[in-house]
Amino acid sequence: MTPARQLTLTALPNIPLIKPGDDLCAIILNALADAGLQLQDDDVLVLAQKIVSKAEGRLVRVSSVTPSPKALELAEHLQKDPRHVEVILRETKEIVRMRPGVIVVEHRLGYVCANAGVDRSNVAPHGGLDDDYLLMLPEDPDRSCAELREKLCAATGATVGVIVNDSHGRAWRSGTAGVAIGAAGVPALLDLRGTPDLFDYPLQITQVGLADELAAAASLLMGQAAEGRPVIHARGVPYPLREGNAQELIRAKEMDLFR
Repeated sequence: MTPARQLTLTALPNIPLIKPGDDLCAIILNALADAGLQLQDDDVLVLAQKIVSKAEGRLVRVSSVTPSPKALELAEHLQKDPRHVEVILRETKEIVRMRPGVIVVEHRLGYVCANAGVDRSNVAPHGGLDDDYLLMLPEDPDRSCAELREKLCAATGATVGVIVNDSHGRAWRSGTAGVAIGAAGVPALLDLRGTPDLFDYPLQITQVGLADELAAAASLLMGQAAEGRPVIHARGVPYPLREGNAQELIRAKEMDLFR
């Protein structure tokens, strides 16, 4: 009889609103205790990008931004605030597509996404002095994951994985889904080529975006609006963990049929 497999996802409680300089490791350890959980080997923690960006101070106040001539030109076509466009351009390696209201770019780290990941939802309260803040992606999400993983492992003695996820659109599909923009201690891309199928036929091309699948699963609990559940604990990942990073998931431009 085939044994049952189980993947358990738990949204950690009592995560406060994150401010620049906050210690995410200490906050997560407190939340784990509140949830009655102790980290074990092969657990994975999935963090929403926004809390990582906020803790790292990746905020920019729109009123402090002076738009460049290119931002002014694009803003007219995009029908966006030119200061917002300027922040997007600062994070952009190449513009991929745009139309009024939408700009899709290759982020400086290689992700293809809308607005270079620059966002204002769930960034600061509206209607007050903080109304005009924008939030950028972490400077180096893989490094963010590696540093947090090192602290968690040192504090608990458990060998765990860490993922930072973000909501991205997908080519040919409507709706956003959680994807991994940073990873450490997790095989972001799982290569199953050569693995036999049920009939002993070796798989020829199968590679699994494991970190993306975990990010998407965690997003179901995180939500997209006012849920306030930015850290998900995962136990029972059905593949062995190893060193890895989210750069494994980025398709080389010459192999990208959608560009």
